[in-house]
Order: sequence, then structure tokens, then C-alpha cells
Amino acid sequence: MEQNLLLTYLLFTPVVGSVLVLFFRNEQKQLARWFGLIVSFVAFVISLVIYFRFDPANPQFQFIHQVTWIKSLNISYHVGVDGISLLLVLLTTFLTPLTLLSTWKAIEKNVKMFTFSMLFLEAGMLGVFISLDIFLFYIFWEAMLIPMYFIIGIWGGERRIYASLKFFIYTMFGSLLMLVAIIWLTVYASGMLGKFTTSLVDLYKVGPTIPHQIQGWMFGAFFLSFAIKVPIFPLHTWLPDAHVEAPTAGSVILAGVLLKMGTYGLIRFCLPLFPQSAVQYAPLVSVLAVIGIIYGALVSMVQTDMKKLVAYSSVSHLGFVVLGIFAMTVESVQGAVIQMINHGLSTGALFLLVGILYERTHRRDIAFYGGIAKIVPLYATILMIASLSSIGLPGLNGFIGEFLILLGSFKSPVLNSWWFTIFAATGVIFAAVYLLWMYQRIVFGEVKNEELKHELTDMNLREMIVMVPILFFIVWIGVYPNTFLKLTEASTQSILQQVGTYTVNLLK
Repeated sequence: MEQNLLLTYLLFTPVVGSVLVLFFRNEQKQLARWFGLIVSFVAFVISLVIYFRFDPANPQFQFIHQVTWIKSLNISYHVGVDGISLLLVLLTTFLTPLTLLSTWKAIEKNVKMFTFSMLFLEAGMLGVFISLDIFLFYIFWEAMLIPMYFIIGIWGGERRIYASLKFFIYTMFGSLLMLVAIIWLTVYASGMLGKFTTSLVDLYKVGPTIPHQIQGWMFGAFFLSFAIKVPIFPLHTWLPDAHVEAPTAGSVILAGVLLKMGTYGLIRFCLPLFPQSAVQYAPLVSVLAVIGIIYGALVSMVQTDMKKLVAYSSVSHLGFVVLGIFAMTVESVQGAVIQMINHGLSTGALFLLVGILYERTHRRDIAFYGGIAKIVPLYATILMIASLSSIGLPGLNGFIGEFLILLGSFKSPVLNSWWFTIFAATGVIFAAVYLLWMYQRIVFGEVKNEELKHELTDMNLREMIVMVPILFFIVWIGVYPNTFLKLTEASTQSILQQVGTYTVNLLK
């Protein structure tokens, strides 16, 4: 397999798979399911090949493949990965087959179109992470909206139309701001370079030299677009609705991968393209991140619906990631990247576990349950591990990310205040409160409803096959995070070096 074509093979595997699945007949449900699972598994295998051939010591983009696309505008199909994007590619290809397997019994309506949507969505997400052409990035950023809109709108809950429209309009508004900024940036850069280009590598050379006032407006447009996707407080209101109404598969992919596209955009675009503005607005963004950490946790405490509780916990956890990015130290940014992966695993696991209960009882209200450890001990054990992972228990994955973010933000010359760290640390305590309280009410005590004894059955083999790989990585990252941290170290230092080169005077 030729090295520089690997990313193209990875991208086109789900694209071709999604097209082929359309030729299946509607009644061929099982065949469509198996086909989708196999295609997504092949994509995972290709991503593993890329991982094993990747050189973590090299901070440059690797596996670059460039083909001219629109010659007159100098736009090309240009893909490549560094350590940061490779981790997110692996997360995407890892979660997609597990998510498809989890829907084996849950999705009965129009299975063929559901499989098509999931594979198309995977292609869109991969495209966002591997694009090195800003125009290509925007195409994938928009394309990914369509299948997610249909996944929520067709296979979601009672208020699915409202939730899918809200999700679409919010994200579309942010995307249009980004489009204006992309046009402005490329036209401005073309005047300085003497040629029109949409190559991210070329724009990296020009972006930091743009006059500070203009750079501030461009930064604002890009930042707002990514902030809506993260979502950063107060732009988060679409998220709980989308999560609660989406089918389990939609919630897992939404929490696991889609939200990371916002934080990835902040690292890939906002920091290296507009370093002066990023440093200038870092304290303000960090204040919003800390508010999000505390607000998300407090709102999670009062939820009566399990899925809504996990949804609001995402607002809190991603506040940590944004704080880590804008603290701009090697520790904090590495912590932010590893926390993106941790959140995808632990919150994905929690959504899958809520989905397992919902499949059996069609209830998500916490008050309905109680004492289920006596009925489903295996389920109760796995729910405990996923909850402790989300809390950040030392020895599990959540701890290392939060520790690095708090350490990095404490010593950050950009934030220059330890109050950010003190307030952010309260989010860890609140996480323990809302998750352990939920766990205690669901799992311990007496069985409240006799019908639970008849409806609830413990996890079957298929559900265990879905959960065990996630639990494996939850423990692996917690015990030996260096496997993943060494992937991102060189790339992180390279980005921060670029920020530092242009902002030395601002920090004095």
C-alpha cells in the first residue's frame, strides 16, 4: 500500500461503502447492517496501518497526498495528518463500528438509509481531520451536517424534528461566519503571496503577519464557528436537545467525535493562524470555559433524565478542553488533546449504557430505577467503571487529561492567574457529585419497580463486544498515557512555537 495514498484509501472506504449500501433492497436489513459494520471495520484497520507507520518525532504533516482540484483558483485535494489529527482519526474509526454494532436491535426502521448516513458521516468527520486545504476542510465541515441532521430527525425521539432543526441552524450560522472569514483570509493572503491559495501550509506563513485589527475579526469569526460546535457556554443550548432526541448511535458519535471538531478547529486554525488575537482573547475565552465547566456540572446535578445528565456533563468536560487549549502551554494543550479522546471514550460509553437500559425498559428517568445491581450485576459494574472514568479517577483515562490541563493552566504565562485553575478544579468535585449520585440512585437500594425484574436482563454478548474495547482503552490511557501523549508532543510544540514566535511582545 503506497504510503501517501493511505489517507485517501481511508477517506474513500466509507464514501464508497455508503454509496454501495444504497443498492441494497429495503428488506435486506441484516445484509445492510453487516456490510456497514465490515466497511467501518476496514476503515479502522487502515487507520491502524497509518498509526504504526506514523513517525511521532516528526512535527510536520505526514502521509501527504495532493492533487489539483480547481486549477484556476489553486484549490487542491490536499490531505495529511500530524499527531493531533491522527489521534482524532483513530477515535473516529474506532467508535464508528462499535456504534453500528450497538444499533443491531435498536434501529429497525429503514436500516439501509441509517447505515448509509453513518458511513457518510464517518467520511465527513475523517475529511475534517485530515484536510490541509481550507476549502476542502469547509466542504467536509458542511457535508457532515447532513447525515447527522437525518440521524436525529428520522431515528430520534418525540421532539426529533425540533432538535435536528436547532442543531442544523446553530451549526449553519457558525459555518457561514467561517466561510466569510475563509474568503477574507485567502483573498488577503493572495495579495501578500502574489497568488491565490487555500493551502493551510501557505496560510500558516501569512496568517500571523496580518495586521492585528484585521486578525481580530478573522479570529472572532473562526472562533464563533468552532465555539458553537464545541459548544462553549453560552452557545451550548442546542446540545442537550440534540443528545436527548438522537438515537443512541447518534448521541455516541455526536459526543464522541462531532464536538471534538470544534476543539480541533481551535487548535488547527485559531492558534497558528491568528496567534496575536488568540493570546489577546485567551483570558476571556478561558473565563467562558470555566463558566461552562461549573454551569454544566451544576445543571447536570438537577437532571431527572439520565441522557440529559450525560449531555450537560459534556458542556462541563469540554470546558476543560477549551481551557487547556487557551492556556497555551505544552502540558495544557497535550492535556486538552488527550481529554478529547477521553471524553469520546467515557461519555460514549455512558451513552451506550443509557441506551442499553432504554432498549429494555423504554425509560430514562432516574427515579424509575433503583436496586438494579441485584438484577444486572455485570451492567452495574461496567456503568461504575464508565462513571469513574468520566469523574477522573486516578488510574482511569479521565484523570490524566484533567491533571495536565490544570497543571498547564496553573503555570500559563498567557492566563497569568491561578484563579482559572482553582475554579476549574471545582468541576472535578461537581462531576463526582452528579455522576455518583446518579449511580447510587439507579444501582443501589431496593428494587423500586417490580416490572424491572421482568424487563431487565443483563448485558448480552453483542453488548459486551461493544463495551469491552472502550473499557480497555479507558484503563490503558489511565495506566500508561505515554502511548498517546508521545504522538501529540512534537505537533503540540510546533503549534505553540508558532504562537510564541509572533506573540513574545504581547506576553511581556
